[in-house]
Amino acid sequence: MNLRPMTLLRPTLAAAALAVLMPACELVPTLIAQAPAAKPAEPGWVQLFNGKDLTGWVKVGQEQWTVEDGTIYGVGVTKAYGYLRTEQKYVDFDLTLRFKVEADGNSGVFFHSDFPPGSVDISQGLQFEIDRVLGHHTAGIYGDDRQWIVWPAPELETVIRPTDWNEMRMRVVGRRYTCYLNGTLMVDFTDPTPKSFDGYISLQLHSGGLGRMRFKDIYIRDLTRR
Repeated sequence: MNLRPMTLLRPTLAAAALAVLMPACELVPTLIAQAPAAKPAEPGWVQLFNGKDLTGWVKVGQEQWTVEDGTIYGVGVTKAYGYLRTEQKYVDFDLTLRFKVEADGNSGVFFHSDFPPGSVDISQGLQFEIDRVLGHHTAGIYGDDRQWIVWPAPELETVIRPTDWNEMRMRVVGRRYTCYLNGTLMVDFTDPTPKSFDGYISLQLHSGGLGRMRFKDIYIRDLTRR
């Protein structure tokens, strides 16, 4: 019987071990993204979503907003816009949340927003954009009848995880708006001509009926001085 030298067996065993380990390694970013987020360590943070129901939130429009598996689940069921806004208004704040996009419908997190009674036509406010299509400027700022206010740099368009959980941190203080996505600074912009200064934080489902959005781990630090 011929025996293979150990020097020939070692590469084979190493390759087999690597083949087994590689799928587990590839799972690490996904598992980190899916793990529950802890409340930020700085003082003053409070939970905006309790993980059980929509206490503290108000539906605007006819789109479907429910709580499923500890997440806020927004589904477009008509061709109109839909929003889920906070009960409280904010001027300055620090906000962190996680989101997952489950369809190609556009979404966003509005601030300083408001609505006429009985209408989904937003009357004021800017949004931090959410869109899983690469090149659609997730974390850019849009709205207040001014179209795009600022985009992320082109090299940051791929920071979003199109099919997984993403962490977004938004800070609004006066005319300065900053947004981090998955730990990367996306925009840091001082608005020379702001139009809105106070209003609700609103989660959006864009018109068209394609929206499928999940939000969780929503915390806010109110920096408003009234």
